[in-house]
Amino acid sequence: MDSNHVIDPAFAGMSFAQVCALALQQQAQIKHISAVNAKMAHEMAVLKRLKFAATSERFSVEQKSLLEEAIDEDLAALGREISKLRQPAKAPGEKRTPKRQTLPANLPRREIHHEPESSACATPGCGCQMRRIGEDVSEKLDYEPGRFSVERHVRGKWACAKCQTLVQAPVPACVIDKGIATAGLMAHVVVAKYIDHQPLYRQEGILGRAGFAVPRSTQAEWIGAIGVELAPLVQAMREDLLSRRVLHADETPVAMLKPAGKSDGKTHRAYLWSYCTTSWDDINAVVFDFAESRAGHNARRFLGITEDGTGGWRGSLICDDYAGYKQIMNAGVTEAGCLAHARRKFHELWANHSSTLAEQALKLFGALYDIEREAKDLAHDERLQIRQHKSRPAADLLYAWLLANRQKVPDGTATAKAIDYSLKRWAALTRFIGDGNLAADNNRIENLIRPIALGRKNWLFAGSLRAGQRAAVIMSLLHTARLNGHEPYAYLKDVLERLPTQPASALAELLPYRWKPSV
Repeated sequence: MDSNHVIDPAFAGMSFAQVCALALQQQAQIKHISAVNAKMAHEMAVLKRLKFAATSERFSVEQKSLLEEAIDEDLAALGREISKLRQPAKAPGEKRTPKRQTLPANLPRREIHHEPESSACATPGCGCQMRRIGEDVSEKLDYEPGRFSVERHVRGKWACAKCQTLVQAPVPACVIDKGIATAGLMAHVVVAKYIDHQPLYRQEGILGRAGFAVPRSTQAEWIGAIGVELAPLVQAMREDLLSRRVLHADETPVAMLKPAGKSDGKTHRAYLWSYCTTSWDDINAVVFDFAESRAGHNARRFLGITEDGTGGWRGSLICDDYAGYKQIMNAGVTEAGCLAHARRKFHELWANHSSTLAEQALKLFGALYDIEREAKDLAHDERLQIRQHKSRPAADLLYAWLLANRQKVPDGTATAKAIDYSLKRWAALTRFIGDGNLAADNNRIENLIRPIALGRKNWLFAGSLRAGQRAAVIMSLLHTARLNGHEPYAYLKDVLERLPTQPASALAELLPYRWKPSV
């Protein structure tokens, strides 16, 4: 055989046709990865142009700061996603040392030592005692509310004089490889932004008063990377939600900056869609989904319902009467109306105009809610029995009252509109009476998205679609943690510490409704 033509061992035993098929498969994979990389590279270029272009000067100082935070987060997230697709090979002998700011000497330090489990040489046939010949020290910036400290990770180097074996404990895994921050500091920044509604430019000043001003661009890089790493957890939560028979759904507006080249400093209305389990479910979970519009196809996409109406989630959806939900109702999802929305129409009449007719309606709605308070903590069968025995007659009385008074009220008046709202939706509004798993209203999900209103005032807007989706991922985990009685900081800190080494098969253990703190 010609020495210039050596057969690759990987192809040994393969026919020519098999080799060709393998080559075509690899070419297809390379083409796909190249396409994804090109798409992400283009997106990064657009974000950089938006950040550094002269048009950014049209924003106020505060708006520009918030926009740059979102862009920095997006760039970090894109970089993390690209690195997962393509790990660049190092040149022989190349050692990449991250450039970082030296941590202040005045900050308190605590040393964490990492040593091999045994000082005996593990080389087969050796077994002699090794001696310590040195150590590597890396420092990470830690934060406890109001106080910085430095973790000194000291990794001793042990060498065997006989066989020249060198042993050293591995570098502890971290969400951000070779990053300066501990999981505690990263969790603090994330919780401060998405729970306490503190933009990064404010946090920079707050951290500076505690001893070390972490640049907002650095904080943004952390959040961008963390959003990518937490996404699989939220996807697992979504799958758990879609295995439920009953869900709540609602949506709330969030301003989003228009795409580069079209914005001129303007925003348009995007939406944060929300889905959660009922209060009687065996799990407490809420998942947010950020979308550029309020169009009904966003709900259909989240629930996995195809355009032709086949496949996807099937169950009862408790929601308001927004037309966007009608698409999924036509695909076979059962609509459960919100009694609180119907009641609210009459409450507005009573509060604004002291309407005696509205006051009568409120008393009839109140009778239904009195029964719900009585049945709230009962088992499914008992709750269903009480509803059939008590709620059905109360609902029939309310329906008769609505019909009788509608004939007396002129068309087009506020009272007529309030009555028509209930009459046209009566089947959906009273569906809870025949199903013990259904709630009478959608107040549960409305209460869960209420804190978003405060966040809107502090964020001003979402800098991009990615920024909104990242916020949805992080808030899904943090708000679900709160829903399950966990302190968000403690939960997220523990998850960020465990996530790098958590097996994919055990990822569900980190979900807020299954999470148990590390011992």
